[in-house]
Amino acid sequence: MYLALLELKAARGRFLLMGSVVVLVAALVGVVTGFTTGLGDDTISALRRLPATHLAFARGADSDQFARSLVGRADLDGWRAREGVDATPLGVSIARGTTDRKVEVDFAAFGVEPGSFLDPGTTSGAGLSAGSPSGIVVSQQLVKDGVRVGDTLNVDRLGIGLKVTGTTGRSSYGHVPVAYLPVETWQRIRFATPGARISTAEPPQQYSAVAVKAGPDADLAAADRALGTRTLAVADAYAAAPGYTGERVTMTSIQAFLYAIAPLVVGAFFAVWTVQRRPELALLRAMGASRLRLLGHTLAQAAVVVGAGTAIGAALAAGLGLLVGTEVPFSLPAASLTATMATVVLVGLAGTAVTLRKVTTVEPMTMLGAGR
Repeated sequence: MYLALLELKAARGRFLLMGSVVVLVAALVGVVTGFTTGLGDDTISALRRLPATHLAFARGADSDQFARSLVGRADLDGWRAREGVDATPLGVSIARGTTDRKVEVDFAAFGVEPGSFLDPGTTSGAGLSAGSPSGIVVSQQLVKDGVRVGDTLNVDRLGIGLKVTGTTGRSSYGHVPVAYLPVETWQRIRFATPGARISTAEPPQQYSAVAVKAGPDADLAAADRALGTRTLAVADAYAAAPGYTGERVTMTSIQAFLYAIAPLVVGAFFAVWTVQRRPELALLRAMGASRLRLLGHTLAQAAVVVGAGTAIGAALAAGLGLLVGTEVPFSLPAASLTATMATVVLVGLAGTAVTLRKVTTVEPMTMLGAGR
């Protein structure tokens, strides 16, 4: 180890250059991880927040279920009659509105039954109430966009006014902040004709899905067969959110390429470094150093360079997250950052494996001129 540190000091220019590359790779991996997590949260945080175990969609809606699926009142009643199941309707759609203070916002309308297990509650103001069908509870992102408790949010081209009664935590769907409203009001928005006069007729008693809290004895497959629905675990329904699958595939692919680059770069550097110091390694062998000790010598140098570079890269990624986290979808929790950087260290050290054979096969006779 002492000799390894001496070599690091003697060739500090080369090792600083290599360390700088590791810093950039680690920082880039951390930033990509932060954007992957942040974009995911911005797409499905409202779905993650649902205190349900499953969502029952209409059969035949195999993709984009929240846009394509419609389940009726009979389906909801059927689910409520099943043993070991607590069921409530859920409506999901995207809308646009303007407040009476001329603040224009896009929002995801989540229709729920007030007082049900899907009721989000509030952090300020009053919650949803069956006696106030036009009342809505908005997420913190809408508050940031300028919506305030007491505002009236008029849904564009529909002539439907919504009274903001309270606020709740961060919640978004498809990169659009969520507003929670009674499911009857959601039906008016979902089935209204843009530009038409306000109709007094009752909208269809249909919903995007039935949210289910299933107990251990619930037979969901039998319920699907009987009711003609298709039930998915909530986590499996994330793919129904707009853009979620494409974003995950794109960002994960970038991460995979970065993880592949790290061992190649580190391995190439140490391969060249090992070739350049073969005479010194041969001298150590001639003086009695074991192959195991030479391996430890090489791995120690790699551990110092990769470990220090990764630590600095992690700090840069975390610092960038603090700078941009409030402006763009970026989330890098400590657990994710630690796991990501540990992976960078492991793949970086794996890259040194290509140099180990050259270290172990060096011959002492090289120093006596046999290899010259």
